[in-house]
Amino acid sequence: MEIGSGAASPPSDIDDGTIERARAGDQQALAAVYDWYLPRVYRYVLSRLGNVAEAEDPTEDIFLRMLGAIADYKRTGAPFSAWLFRIARNHLVSYYRKNGNRKADALQETMADSRHDPASIVETQLILGEVAEAVQRLPDAQRDVIALRFAVGLSIAETAQVLGKRQGNVKALQHKAVTRLQKILLAEPKQLSAEGSI
Repeated sequence: MEIGSGAASPPSDIDDGTIERARAGDQQALAAVYDWYLPRVYRYVLSRLGNVAEAEDPTEDIFLRMLGAIADYKRTGAPFSAWLFRIARNHLVSYYRKNGNRKADALQETMADSRHDPASIVETQLILGEVAEAVQRLPDAQRDVIALRFAVGLSIAETAQVLGKRQGNVKALQHKAVTRLQKILLAEPKQLSAEGSI
């Protein structure tokens, strides 16, 4: 399936009325904004940090920053999600500066599909771990695009607004990132145990 091929996808932004009520301090609207964006922001943070436990605190910090700034939010033609993910991106830049640019840990079992047999789950975890490690080897701009496009599910236009780039630049970064990931993943032969089976 081609990304951005026109297939219907769920909206990435909450309705304007809810945002306006949240700006005015309506607690139900703020709760709706939190519920709507929490999974998306968490996936973004997780895709950047690569560690389930480490992603929780920055996600909460991002929402605290959003709550402190939402009254000043002004609709500029860009979706609310672009404003929120810019806060998230800026927070992660500060987080990396404060904590050091760590390599990603393998993605944990929470991302595995429990419908598969145990061997498939282990294989999926290994593959996800390899991809997560490979993504951490990308330049920051490419990692941002991959995280926003694939972990969060933003469109090219929304990703461009979050990053303050042109859509053509986002497409080029995505293409370069995917090409580089393929090279990284194909260049490193899998180190399989000689023992073979359990």
